[in-house]
Amino acid sequence: MGYDVQISFTLDTICPWTYLAKRRLSKAISTVQADNPSATFTTKYLPYQLYPSAPQAGEDKYEWYSKSRYGGSEERMKMYTTLMSAYGVAEGIDYKFGGLVANTLHAHRFIQHYQEEKGARVADRIVDSLYRQYFEEEKHPSSPETLMQAARDAGIEEADAKKFIGDEDDGMMDVKMLIREQAGNGVDSVPYVIVEGKRRDFTLEGAKEVVEYEKALRQVIKESG
Repeated sequence: MGYDVQISFTLDTICPWTYLAKRRLSKAISTVQADNPSATFTTKYLPYQLYPSAPQAGEDKYEWYSKSRYGGSEERMKMYTTLMSAYGVAEGIDYKFGGLVANTLHAHRFIQHYQEEKGARVADRIVDSLYRQYFEEEKHPSSPETLMQAARDAGIEEADAKKFIGDEDDGMMDVKMLIREQAGNGVDSVPYVIVEGKRRDFTLEGAKEVVEYEKALRQVIKESG
């Protein structure tokens, strides 16, 4: 009988390190699953906000990173973009640094709603789409247009998605509660991945290398017997 490995992945869709971690975790899952064909893997996404005070209208992404992370230093910002670009290439991500940074509450609301309604695979496709649109296509992270594209990419019926996106109160209390819960659980940065096991859980903070995710997954499977 197979064993279903449960993974919780706390993220924010404007955090480049969480995009990197998701790609690396996906690689690890594929490798471990090939060696353990009876095992299955289910990832549950949980919300976190890097920039909770961000306006929905957004502000220039490059300028925001430069000022908030690097004190306006162009030299340090260039080092950051060079580093992230190199990390991205290794995982098939074409990081771009233009566009807007904005509040991600509606993106989280969208992910959580369809994760509950449609399941893990649909949520996974939504997250992939939101990352690609924001980091590679320089789209707004949570506009109705971005969310509708994520719905199309995930195979969600357009009328259903449009109705949910249009009712901005639907699911908002729930997602805010989840964000508070994560803070209460001691999550103060992302990515934050927990691989749940029968004997113990493995917590991986930050964007780990593929081999580190593989090690945790293999150990959980080993201890499940």
